[in-house]
This record gives sequence, C-alpha cells and structure tokens, in this order.
Amino acid sequence: MRIQAFRGLLPRPELAAAVAAVPYDVVDTEEARALAVGRPYDLLHVDRAEIDLPPDTNPYSPEVYATAARNLQQLIADGILQREPAPALYLYQQVMDGRAQTGLIAACHIDDYGNDIIRKHEKTRQVKEDDRTNLVRALSAHTGPIFLTYRDQDEINQRIAAILDHQAPLFDFTAPDGIAHRVWRVADASPFVDAFAQVPLAYVADGHHRSASAWRVGLERRAANPNHTGTEDYNWFLGVLFPAQQLKILPYNRAVLDLNGLTPEAFLAALDAAGFQRRPTSDKSPSSPGSVCMYFQGAWQLLSWDTAALTDPVESLDVSVLQSRLLAPILGIGDPRTSDRIEFIGGIRGPASLEKRVDSGQAAVAFSLFPTTVDQLMAIADAGQIMPPKSTWFEPKLRSGLVVQTF
Repeated sequence: MRIQAFRGLLPRPELAAAVAAVPYDVVDTEEARALAVGRPYDLLHVDRAEIDLPPDTNPYSPEVYATAARNLQQLIADGILQREPAPALYLYQQVMDGRAQTGLIAACHIDDYGNDIIRKHEKTRQVKEDDRTNLVRALSAHTGPIFLTYRDQDEINQRIAAILDHQAPLFDFTAPDGIAHRVWRVADASPFVDAFAQVPLAYVADGHHRSASAWRVGLERRAANPNHTGTEDYNWFLGVLFPAQQLKILPYNRAVLDLNGLTPEAFLAALDAAGFQRRPTSDKSPSSPGSVCMYFQGAWQLLSWDTAALTDPVESLDVSVLQSRLLAPILGIGDPRTSDRIEFIGGIRGPASLEKRVDSGQAAVAFSLFPTTVDQLMAIADAGQIMPPKSTWFEPKLRSGLVVQTF
C-alpha cells in the first residue's frame, strides 16, 4: 500500500490535551456540548460544530459546516494549530489499563481505498456518510484519523520500537478517562514508505464513514481540476496504521426493549425450540465463541449452540447467530440497523450496564457477547463480505486534532 509524509497541522505541545477531542461519533450533540464546556480549543468545535449554534440547529445544515470551517481557521489564526515546517510521519501511542498500541500516522491514498487495497467490513449509512463528506468538503481537511490495521511486519515493528526507545514524544498527556496519548514525529519517512509498499493490504478497523467521505471528496476534487497530476494533497487522507496483534476488540452487546408480545415462559420455550442449550451461570460474559450470556428476569443464563456446521465467515459470527436464530425470528428484530426496539451497548460499559437496563425496566432482555477477533474481521473483508452491524467495538478510541491533514 501507499503512504506519504505530509505537512500537518499540530497543536502547540502545551495545548495538545486541550485540543484533543473524542471521536465525533461516540457522543451525541448534548454530550459533545458538555465535553466542550470550558474547552475553547477542543476539536469538537470543528467536528461537531452544531455545539456552537442554537440548540434547535439541524446538525446537518450548511450553517454547521460553515461554522466548522470558521472554527478551524480560527484555531490556525490564533496559533493553536501550527503548520509543520516539513513533511513528516508520526507515531501515535495509546496506553489503556497497562496495554499499549502504537500506530503510524500517515497520508493514505484514496485509490488504495477505491481499489480495495484498503478493505472494508461494514456498510455505511448514507446520512452519516453525507454528513462527513460535507464536513471534509467544507474544511478541506481531515481532522479525525481513520483507524486502520494491517498484518504485522517485523521490519515495521522494529523501526517503531527504535523510535519509541530513543526519541522523546512531542505530546504526552493522560486524558480524563485515564488513557495516555503520546505522539512522536518521524522526520525520515522513507524507510516507512518503503516498508509499507510491501504491505499488501490494510483494513478499516474503525472509521468507515470518514474513509468513504475522504474518498468521495478526493474524487470530486480530482474531477474538478483540469490540471490534475496525481500529486495533489486531495489524493490522500489521514490514517493511523496499527499492527493487528496489538489491537483489542471489545464486544458490542445488545439489549432488547420488549419480548415481542411473548410471555416470559413462551420466550424461554422459543429459545429451547430454536436449538439453544440453556443453563444458569454466574458468568456475565461468555468465555469462548459459540455462546452468549443472557440477562433475563434478574439472572444470567448461558446460551450455546452447535458450531460444527457453521463455515461461512459471516454466518458463523456469534452476532450473526444471535440475530438469525433469536433476535429476528423470536424477538422480531428484523433489521437491527433500523429497529427502535434494540439498543447496542459498547463493551467498554461492561455487563453492569446490561443489568441496569433490564432491572430498571428499560429493556426486557440483554445479551453479553464474546468479542469478534481481528482475524475474523480480516477474513470477512478478504472474502468481500460485510459484517453485521455493531459487531466490533475498538478501545481505546483515537483522539482527533493531534495531527490534522489539509488539502
């Protein structure tokens, strides 16, 4: 795959923590507004610019994108974000609960995305993709990096380790959630450019809407430029490439609001008739694939099934079995993307959040899943297939604003 150094916009080192923002899509408008209180430099003022407009503002209105562009330019004019003197790559390390993951921040090519060298495993929602496209178009910048992964390469791992061992970071801070964030400048990009030229494939781990938007805007700029040469910055987008073995996927759990008109007794009988093996358990999360933990009527049960006949990489996923054998036929959740009777709870919140929903009466039943693996994600992408919605929750999340790429 192709990567390239670029002259990014970086916050002044002493302001890195004040600029760094949670990803735009892990918070709603009110949560974003609350996070930005007292933080005038927070990139949420760019990525979620509706927080600076009246509460009844449509978050997809042209005024939002115009405000985002003004806010970004103001951060530049005030010297909060400063242009790098020369093209560079960067290392981005996150440490959560003692576990570190270190990726390479680089400009990635839109043609690698379009030609499936950068592979996808999710469908995008049109309204969300259009939103990010409008933002990128208005900014002429990528503020939030795409979370990419690749199969480990010893040479790349060794080069990264050498920099971590011998070079001081530009930024080093711990966010309020306890996650440490560190960034190093890589002035000599050539060894990494050459090494990644030998990496056959990369995968979108998180950021399908942002990568699709980057590709769309790049093609627009290309079509609008009669003097296009292929060297323009709009041919590239901002990515962070992490070796797969460093990543950890958390489960994406489910809570269903009602029993689809069934009595509790009829619901349990339907599970038995569907072929689930069911027993009480003290476990709140399954210890292996091929099973889920169900919280129902104040108690946990382990549901398991025969996996021998499951060979398709998508249909064999626990989330697929749960959907096709239980959620759809028994609880009537036909399309989890559009149903308002199901909630998706990121694994970072833990099983206690499932118990709370059921015990409070907000939900009738909840399911704690075994996490999908990175190998499964890659196998599905390699097969040209799409994972079920809400199959993966990557943690920690990348912060926006630490490196901004413009075009």
